[in-house]
Amino acid sequence: MSRFQVGVQLHPQATTVAALLDGAVAVEQLGADSVWVWDHFYPLYGDGDAAHFEAYTLLAAMAARTERVRLGAMVTCNSYRNPNLLADMSRTIDHISGGRFTLGIGSGWFERDYTEYGYEFGTARSRLADLERDLPVIQDRLTRLSPPPVGPLPVLVGGSGRKVTLRLVAERADGWNAFGPPENFAELNAVLDGWCEKVGRDPAAVERTVCINPGEVDDWAAYLEAGATHLVVMTGDPFDLDAVASLVDAARS
Repeated sequence: MSRFQVGVQLHPQATTVAALLDGAVAVEQLGADSVWVWDHFYPLYGDGDAAHFEAYTLLAAMAARTERVRLGAMVTCNSYRNPNLLADMSRTIDHISGGRFTLGIGSGWFERDYTEYGYEFGTARSRLADLERDLPVIQDRLTRLSPPPVGPLPVLVGGSGRKVTLRLVAERADGWNAFGPPENFAELNAVLDGWCEKVGRDPAAVERTVCINPGEVDDWAAYLEAGATHLVVMTGDPFDLDAVASLVDAARS
């Protein structure tokens, strides 16, 4: 069975900036391949008023503290930033990291973020239409920034919509992220392969990432069979990385 990549999503809620930065360093020291945060303004579980921190400023700090792991948001909400600005922010973090940034992006879904920060929530369909409109703007801006990104700065699209989201992945993205269980991921993976065929894209050109809970790490082989190539373990503070360490061991064996 081929080697796979291992990542960690550190939840920026009910924690401190110091703990998040130390967590990113610890993940790197374990030998994992990537570190991610989510792009929200409020906790997604537990105490809704617990401490919470913004994604892109955190990623810039993580870029300065780490040396090897890839970094990104899993995933950025397209609605929260002007697409040209988002491209520039991503390019800047890419320079801070020495070329290790991945622009993970999706259409957005967490209504509290929208209402409390003054964004128009719209509908799932309108937010997806906005993402389809903005992806080429982002990618065009990345080609026109001076200086350009240091690294390849891949674009990863997160989502499971069979008719639009997976088509956008096939047309525009270097990577794709979804969730389990393995049979769900396998079904979506097959749909994405079908879209790649329709648009004339080599399916192997799209990295397949899946977010899993720490309790799912023993299912890693099932996720590989389902088509995943990069497994991202989601964890909150206190950041227990024992499951990550075992997954890294499996990936290297």
